[in-house]
Amino acid sequence: MHVSLEEIKKAREVLKGVICRTGLVYTNIISEMSGNHVYLKMENLQRTGSFKLRGAYNKVANLSESEKKNGVIASSAGNHAQGVALAATTFGIQSTIVMPKHAPLSKVIATRGYGAKVVLHGDVYDEAYAEAKRIQAEENSTFVHPFNDPMVIAGQGTIALELLEDLPDVEVVVVPIGGGGLISGMAVALKEMKPSIKIIGVQTQNMPSMVQAIAQKHVVTIDGIPTIADGIAVKTAGNLNFDIVKQYVDDIVTVDEEEIASAILLLLERVKSVAEGAGAASVAAVLNRLSGYKNRKIAALISGGNIDVNTMTRIINKGLVKTGRKVFFDTIISDKPGVLCQLLQLIANAGANVLAITHSRENRDVALGCARVELELETADDEQIYTIKRLMEQRHYNVNIR
Repeated sequence: MHVSLEEIKKAREVLKGVICRTGLVYTNIISEMSGNHVYLKMENLQRTGSFKLRGAYNKVANLSESEKKNGVIASSAGNHAQGVALAATTFGIQSTIVMPKHAPLSKVIATRGYGAKVVLHGDVYDEAYAEAKRIQAEENSTFVHPFNDPMVIAGQGTIALELLEDLPDVEVVVVPIGGGGLISGMAVALKEMKPSIKIIGVQTQNMPSMVQAIAQKHVVTIDGIPTIADGIAVKTAGNLNFDIVKQYVDDIVTVDEEEIASAILLLLERVKSVAEGAGAASVAAVLNRLSGYKNRKIAALISGGNIDVNTMTRIINKGLVKTGRKVFFDTIISDKPGVLCQLLQLIANAGANVLAITHSRENRDVALGCARVELELETADDEQIYTIKRLMEQRHYNVNIR
């Protein structure tokens, strides 16, 4: 079953007053780093924190009265869950959402807050999907698929209508891919309205299900491995989505975990915007996989911002270490009064700030009369780190950087 431009325009009417029209932001830093003119479509600022409300609401709004009466059920890594829950509650419909056991706690709490019953099952989306289908068969509820559904696809396609109105001369559009619902809807609208646009899909190297489907010319199920981009961690692409992607999408690239984490940190620090892993994948692709594009007008979709705070903390800390703005030293000092003070004074004189310190005499490899000192320092860059290391070694400290 094909999804038409007319159905996407109808979905837009359904969504009036429900969704917010998200902004299109030009970003100097990403433009300079990529050599292009890069605009960000900020669906992380959408209601429920992601684009998923568009498709979920359009689907629920178009259900028959009998389908609504039986309640709805969905499977989701978290963003579709919130969209379905909000849409169902709006229409006074009971909703059940099955999410993976390790779904971000923030997404689980938000889904319950929108009025859904949440069931945690399985380690990945596909296992949650299987459980949702089992419950549906038992309860005769209506299943709201997160991507392999024409009404859902049409709802997601409304993003493209806004994008073309705000940036009619856009040349390249970069979109994350999980099961394929988002890029399917956007690709139909973009290519039907402006065939010259290049559409680039992005998947994580840890879960490249659509990449494999295109390569093998049919939908496949892959094992994959966990990824911080949980919103696009789908083992099996939708067959309807596969057909649309095959017809309309020009290329699909993959990005790794480090590239996604770096994009999250860049968006947070330099663009002042919070993106989850799936949402930052498009920026990771612009910075690392589109070297063939220069001086082009590129729109990258920030599909969601529902990132777990603990995950964000780990990404920030790792990013600070990677860029030389945080470092961990350890060394052995004489266990005498004033020696630790001398070491700390040396670090202070070098302009670094001590964030944490551990002083221990009982380590197995520490000689009697000595102590191991472990330091967590706030630094400016790698040059300052190695300046401190050199100064310490000149004073006969044996320094280990971790």
